[in-house]
Amino acid sequence: MADQEATPPPQVGPLQLFKPLYRVDEVLSEIRDCLEIGWTGSGYKTLEFEEEWKRYTGLPHAHFVNSATSALHLAVRALGLSRGWLLQDEVITTPMTFVSTNHALMYEGLKPVFADVDDYLCLDPDSVERHITDKTRAVMFVGLGGGTGQLERIVDICRKHSLALILDAAHMAGTRLRGQDPGHLADATCYSFQAVKNLPTADSGAVCFIDPEMDAVARKLSWLGIDKDTYSRSEGGAYAWQYSVDHVGYKYHGNSIMAAMAKVALRYLDDDNMHRRAIKSVYASELTSKGFTVVPTPGDCESSTHLIQVLVENRSQVIQALQLESVFPGVHYRINTDYPMYAYGRGSCPNAEHLSDRILSLPNHFQVTQDEAVRISKIVTQSGVPAEATSQ
Repeated sequence: MADQEATPPPQVGPLQLFKPLYRVDEVLSEIRDCLEIGWTGSGYKTLEFEEEWKRYTGLPHAHFVNSATSALHLAVRALGLSRGWLLQDEVITTPMTFVSTNHALMYEGLKPVFADVDDYLCLDPDSVERHITDKTRAVMFVGLGGGTGQLERIVDICRKHSLALILDAAHMAGTRLRGQDPGHLADATCYSFQAVKNLPTADSGAVCFIDPEMDAVARKLSWLGIDKDTYSRSEGGAYAWQYSVDHVGYKYHGNSIMAAMAKVALRYLDDDNMHRRAIKSVYASELTSKGFTVVPTPGDCESSTHLIQVLVENRSQVIQALQLESVFPGVHYRINTDYPMYAYGRGSCPNAEHLSDRILSLPNHFQVTQDEAVRISKIVTQSGVPAEATSQ
């Protein structure tokens, strides 16, 4: 918990789906440090944040990068899943996610194989097991909205079949499963600190490996394959110009300005997530009493509650009714198999297809009060028709 509580500013104008709260004075103080010493790139604040993130999550390694998409790509590469387009090895994944999840597999010539989702909007373990073949190399699990779904069953399946597990934790900053960060269950865990996430910067992320060798490989890959980053070569006042290039890498490293913002946001993460959970409890009470389904969180999960999703049969009409009251919801997500490049999976995930047409994300951030949650719920219940949670 942060030392000083932040008072949310009054709501002015339209109520957006996402609206980050920045502690401006603290952020500027951290950024000022970077400017005064003349170091805004990788190193310095990025190293400080990595140490703080490791302490917070309890994970052994953390590498601060420029986005969660970069983190996912590094995870795929460092885990050695790349086999090229001709062999077309497979990774079982979800169609209910932002496209960067599955693009990260395509970058390396892997074929995303779509398994269906459960009532938590996360991978259904039974569907995952049915999709395993001799070409399957890994499972990509997305903690949609911050929940853990049936992650522990997925872990058991991966161990049984000797599959790597990547956890797309873009929504999961601050989520705990049985009191621990769920990243300890995966080979690689990828977090997002993008502008509208629970730990907001402008854009950045982190990739966390259990294996130290994979962490070392990812650090080289994120800096063009160079074996020593510029900051470490400048420590002590003398610039060491010699280095080696061990891989064809990328320019994925994070910078100290984004890390400065992340350091401040981390101080308040638990408080902010507590607010999100309180708002969800209001939505859930108001909506379920009228017969609507709110996407649940497993009982053993303390979710970051990045998303609050309700199922409605007439989504377009509900969106229009909300917008007329200056409330702007969202949809997370349009099923990936609707897009041409993933159309080969169309029809293979009936529950995901059913839910994709009916899920609606409601505003949830520091400027959403309990009274606002009641007001928004009333608009939904008055304009909406409850939808079933499954296609069957």
